[in-house]
Amino acid sequence: MSRILIALALFVTISMTANSAFAGSAQLLLDARSGRVIASENPDAPNHPASLTKMMTIYMTFDAIRRGTLSWDSPVPFSKYASSRPPTKLRLKPGEQITVREAVLGMVTLSANDAAAAIAEKIGGTEQNFAAMMTAKARQLGMPNTTFVNASGLPDDRQITTARDMSTLGVALLRDFPRDYQLFSTRSFAFRGRTINGHNNLMYRFKGMDGIKTGYTDASGYNLVSAVADGKRRVIGVIMGGRSGASRDNLMAQLITRNIGKASDGNSLIASAAPTAPIVVAETTGSIPLPTDRSEPLGRSSAPGAKVPGQVDTASASPDVPVLGARFGNAYAGGGANNAAAATEALIAGAHPRPLKPIPLHRDGTWQIQIAAAASAEEAMSLLQMVRDKIGGPLADRDIYTEAVTRNGSTVYRARFTGFPSKDDAQNACERLVKSSYDCVLMPARS
Repeated sequence: MSRILIALALFVTISMTANSAFAGSAQLLLDARSGRVIASENPDAPNHPASLTKMMTIYMTFDAIRRGTLSWDSPVPFSKYASSRPPTKLRLKPGEQITVREAVLGMVTLSANDAAAAIAEKIGGTEQNFAAMMTAKARQLGMPNTTFVNASGLPDDRQITTARDMSTLGVALLRDFPRDYQLFSTRSFAFRGRTINGHNNLMYRFKGMDGIKTGYTDASGYNLVSAVADGKRRVIGVIMGGRSGASRDNLMAQLITRNIGKASDGNSLIASAAPTAPIVVAETTGSIPLPTDRSEPLGRSSAPGAKVPGQVDTASASPDVPVLGARFGNAYAGGGANNAAAATEALIAGAHPRPLKPIPLHRDGTWQIQIAAAASAEEAMSLLQMVRDKIGGPLADRDIYTEAVTRNGSTVYRARFTGFPSKDDAQNACERLVKSSYDCVLMPARS
């Protein structure tokens, strides 16, 4: 009997160790006005985000609404896959649908995994594609240590983040969507004859706290991201790897109470870490199309549904500073091929490109468009082939072309379509790409 008890105890110990091996304790308090870290412990330790993942899913949803590809009343159908997601969930059957607003409220209050999967399929086609879009957006926002593989935060060893990255995402939600962000303070909502209550318990009792999200899995422990306003002070707190919901909430309350007085006063949040020109970062999988950074370049307003410029002028540029010209919809036009591509690759490497020998699959004297910069030539070619198969039409008969560029010892591979006989042909292709949420860098002909 004693041997059985010892073996059982050993099994439980090993199981607990395996489940919590990644759930390291971490905390961080960020001054959202200045960007200064006020207090932290293990801010860059890798952890599983659990349902904090839904913060990015909701960010992507807000962004799609801003761009006009979704509305709050757009229908979100539930596939067999989305309906099969484990609890917590709204429990819709395959073929049923909800609105975008209901999906967001379901994620905010109930942390509904089926709603997250359904909105992922609505925006990305598949949850896998959407997860790649989430990861690329994380890079654009300045979250270098975060990888998403699903939209809900359900357990997956590959899905990781840090307290620092989660604070960056919290600020991005506040800064980029100040009106829509208010949904994170929702305590309950009526859904098909029943009331769904939230469970962000600390928010309901902590003065000035107006969001953001809780999370828990066995592997992650108890996670929480909180936003608090105190007069003109604004802070984002992150707790990861808590031992219980109550202890996590108490730790967050202590972190904020002890340190919020150190935050700066102000009327604006820290600037976006995202670049001022479109950036697409290819992940190591290299098997799925990547999204765009929809922020407008410096000196231009963000206007959803803005018209394509009638003229595309080429800007002159010094060899040291890439010049930002007009973008085609969400694409850059100007500065020549190298300067345009420099904006796309800014996140991956530094300045001063040194072109290497390209794969000879393009025609000189024709217009080109660039959709991404990848980590390898194989990834760039795979992405180009996939996008060409998906978009068809203006890309069907175009050449695909990669060009290696080394910056500060790091090499990236430009992914381009070539062989457009005129600017109008290239612009038409860009229109199709932008409508499908790809970046499109329009470049003049090479002679």
